[in-house]
Amino acid sequence: MKMLRRAIAAITLTGIAAAILRIRGKGGVPPERGGWRELTRPPS
Repeated sequence: MKMLRRAIAAITLTGIAAAILRIRGKGGVPPERGGWRELTRPPS
Protein backbone atom coordinates (compact mmCIF):
# COMPACT_ATOMS: atom_id res chain seq x y z
CA MET A 1 0.00 0.00 0.00
CA LYS A 2 2.85 2.36 0.85
CA MET A 3 4.41 1.74 -2.57
CA LEU A 4 1.12 2.55 -4.32
CA ARG A 5 0.86 5.86 -2.45
CA ARG A 6 4.43 6.77 -3.40
CA ALA A 7 3.74 5.93 -7.04
CA ILE A 8 0.60 8.07 -7.08
CA ALA A 9 2.46 10.94 -5.38
CA ALA A 10 5.29 10.72 -7.93
CA ILE A 11 2.85 10.73 -10.86
CA THR A 12 0.97 13.69 -9.36
CA LEU A 13 4.14 15.71 -8.82
CA THR A 14 5.29 14.94 -12.35
CA GLY A 15 1.93 16.12 -13.71
CA ILE A 16 2.09 19.34 -11.71
CA ALA A 17 5.63 20.06 -12.91
CA ALA A 18 4.63 19.41 -16.53
CA ALA A 19 1.60 21.70 -16.20
CA ILE A 20 3.74 24.51 -14.75
CA LEU A 21 6.29 24.22 -17.55
CA ARG A 22 3.53 24.15 -20.16
CA ILE A 23 1.72 27.19 -18.76
CA ARG A 24 4.91 29.15 -18.20
CA GLY A 25 6.45 28.27 -21.54
CA LYS A 26 9.85 29.41 -22.62
CA GLY A 27 8.87 33.02 -23.20
CA GLY A 28 11.92 35.10 -23.90
CA VAL A 29 12.56 37.86 -26.38
CA PRO A 30 12.13 37.29 -30.11
CA PRO A 31 15.35 37.38 -32.12
CA GLU A 32 16.44 40.81 -33.32
CA ARG A 33 18.56 39.51 -36.18
CA GLY A 34 17.77 37.19 -39.03
CA GLY A 35 14.35 36.46 -40.40
CA TRP A 36 12.84 38.31 -43.36
CA ARG A 37 14.42 41.32 -45.00
CA GLU A 38 13.49 43.42 -47.99
CA LEU A 39 15.15 42.43 -51.26
CA THR A 40 16.81 45.10 -53.37
CA ARG A 41 17.62 44.86 -57.06
CA PRO A 42 21.28 44.93 -57.97
CA PRO A 43 22.17 47.88 -60.21
CA SER A 44 22.13 46.86 -63.89
